[in-house]
Amino acid sequence: MLKITKFGGSSTADAGQFRKIKDIISADPSRKFVVVSAAGKRNSQDNKVTDLLYLVNAHRTYHVDCTPLLGDIKARFVEIADELGLAYPIAEKFDELAEHIEEYTPEFVVSRGEYFTGQLMAEWLGLPFVDAADVVVFHHDGNLDMERTNDRVQDVATREGRFVMPGFYGATVDGEIRLLDRGGGDISGSILARCLSADLYENWTDVSGFLTADPRIVHKPLPIHRITFDELRELSYMGANVLHEEAIFPVREANIPIAIKNTNRPGDSGTIIRETTEEGEDEPIITGIAGRKDFLAVHVKKNHMSTKVGCLRKTLSIFERYGVSIEHVPTGIDSFGIVVNGEDVKNSIYSIVADIQREIEPDEVKVIDQLALISVVGRNMARRAGVSGRLFSSLGSRGVSVRMITQSSQEINIILGVNNDDFNRAVKVIYDEFVAKEQAAKEASRLNQERFGKANPEGKVFS
Repeated sequence: MLKITKFGGSSTADAGQFRKIKDIISADPSRKFVVVSAAGKRNSQDNKVTDLLYLVNAHRTYHVDCTPLLGDIKARFVEIADELGLAYPIAEKFDELAEHIEEYTPEFVVSRGEYFTGQLMAEWLGLPFVDAADVVVFHHDGNLDMERTNDRVQDVATREGRFVMPGFYGATVDGEIRLLDRGGGDISGSILARCLSADLYENWTDVSGFLTADPRIVHKPLPIHRITFDELRELSYMGANVLHEEAIFPVREANIPIAIKNTNRPGDSGTIIRETTEEGEDEPIITGIAGRKDFLAVHVKKNHMSTKVGCLRKTLSIFERYGVSIEHVPTGIDSFGIVVNGEDVKNSIYSIVADIQREIEPDEVKVIDQLALISVVGRNMARRAGVSGRLFSSLGSRGVSVRMITQSSQEINIILGVNNDDFNRAVKVIYDEFVAKEQAAKEASRLNQERFGKANPEGKVFS
């Protein structure tokens, strides 16, 4: 068994978090390769080191003195090193960076958050330090060179046996530092897992995996223990952001499962993400519920549209002309809707509608704003009869008007459009109908089994 472990910024925020990481690594000898992000927030009022380094670059751009800011960043690293009794000369190394700050590229400056965190973590864990710039290779166009990266990672892993590597950056063959997208530490860990053909990629953060709904809307939602990559993509797109969504592609192609774990509660089961999950009697109908507000829908109606060629294509090209990304396209016989992020069209919607009217000559164009989208995701929905009926019946009985309905071709999700004002209520209704009610039935069945020695599938409680 080989596990790649990646620790996010909340897990490396201070010396106390470093100690938790050491306990986690020591508890399992299969955790041989560690990827770390730059030290993150210690509390809600704190700043991430990466954000401070971006601010340093902004100061440089506008010729503002960044000496005090650099001093604050240095103090963060020195505090960790002093509290843990580390020998790495972090103060001197950071002073060298600060002295020559104007000579470095912006990407090099930002990467130093991960670099110095990795240096301290390597000493603390007693493992070799491997600079990501030496193994993660970029083409000059900014794309990852996976072939060279694979060769270099395998070479270093064979030579060292175990190591700590900073996430978020790499370098071109000429040594120029390049950054991955924000959240790139997750991607770095995923790349490492793929190159080393790991059995599991563990992503350690400050939450115990994915939840079935937003805890700011639903009180103590149930955790998601198992989820597929497709379901994860659907939920992440709608705002369930625990893992950087680009991180799934390298491991998915290699069929390597991902475990989302909590550094502060390592005993929690977390969430396992894999291509498929084993079917069982306890599999839920709905895996998760996620959504976002402030969408806008443009409904276009044209009689006998089904016999006319190119209406939808021409309409989509109008949105493309204005640089607007399309979210969803619900369709009817003589009508269709174009759903977009409201922010994307706030300055162009009237021009877009005017172009549609001129070029498509529709019978009606209607704009609906203040629209919230809710994605109800579940790999088992297609196999269970009556899910849609229950869904719409429960919302209707609670006075929630559904403005739009669409479903993915894979049949693993149903997307509903409701008014912004109904968003929280709709999520609670769906959760209560499909998650809370199902959990209550299972608990009742369990209690009856304990009491009477047999299962009670109808969830009745006997007195």
